[in-house]
Amino acid sequence: MSTRIAAQRWATTWERAWQEGDIEAIVALYAPDAVYRSHPHREPEVGGARGFVTRTFAEESKVECRFSEPVVDGDRASVEWSATYDEVDRSVLLSGVTLLRFDDEGLVVDHLDYWAELTR
Repeated sequence: MSTRIAAQRWATTWERAWQEGDIEAIVALYAPDAVYRSHPHREPEVGGARGFVTRTFAEESKVECRFSEPVVDGDRASVEWSATYDEVDRSVLLSGVTLLRFDDEGLVVDHLDYWAELTR
């Protein structure tokens, strides 16, 4: 699968699945041994993508998000995104960019998020 197609599939799936809380759709985008880092200053997530989305989706409600057109170079892509959601005691605006590397089958093998958060 081309990186451009894989990256667009990633962005489209994340946009829908985050709002719907569809963990399995997101997990299906990642190779079994993919490294998932939710921030450059954090260690890779225990349990990879599944571990991350299971933990965070349980804390979020009223999610609205948008993902932009991926920028692709070789086996890598970057995707800008933004989201608003509620947590137990606050509302959050999260804006970021995800850097991705794909394998030949179009699965993510490396995921790194850079983001900024504003709470209301």
